[in-house]
Amino acid sequence: MRESDQQKLERLAATENALCREAGRRLLIAGMDEVGRGPLAGPVVTACVCLDLDNLVPGVDDSKKLSEKKREALYPILMEKAVYARTAWVWQDEIDRVNILDATKMAMRQCAEGFRGDLILVDAVEGLALPCPSRSLIHGDALSYMIAAASVIAKVERDRYMIRADELYPGYGFKDNKGYGTKEHIQAIREKGPCPLHRRSFIGHFIGENA
Repeated sequence: MRESDQQKLERLAATENALCREAGRRLLIAGMDEVGRGPLAGPVVTACVCLDLDNLVPGVDDSKKLSEKKREALYPILMEKAVYARTAWVWQDEIDRVNILDATKMAMRQCAEGFRGDLILVDAVEGLALPCPSRSLIHGDALSYMIAAASVIAKVERDRYMIRADELYPGYGFKDNKGYGTKEHIQAIREKGPCPLHRRSFIGHFIGENA
């Protein structure tokens, strides 16, 4: 039997609700996720989001399972209803300087620094110094309502930027590939050379160290 939208929401929120039952009270829980660890160009964007568990937002899911249209429709609702919502961006030059994992951790610390709740659920990343206790969940965007909501917000903000970047740096297909290493994108780098948005530490793996 196909899972209904309400059943999907309740399944996603089951992680948070179980933590509340374990604590014996309603906890203030945030979710945190990143978008953009894999692309050849552009920033890594993280979001930290806390929503009311008693008023679940219909349609929330792992951003990868939602269409662009659905993500865009959810974004303003999530931002309006959030108890806490903040994003952080780390740009390609910093990614090249410190590496993508450390850049992601940097962004996560930045977007969580204003949250003063009970717990932050983090998608996969460990070893974070956050303002409150945290717990890492592998595939957290498919297991946690808060992390799924964070994935939507981060995805929408980064995609919007990469669409604008396509006008600033035409010819690389940023509005379609969002900076990821598609065949067409890699060929464009070979023909045109990199633009300022490209991660120099990434593109060498695809087109040679002298790119």
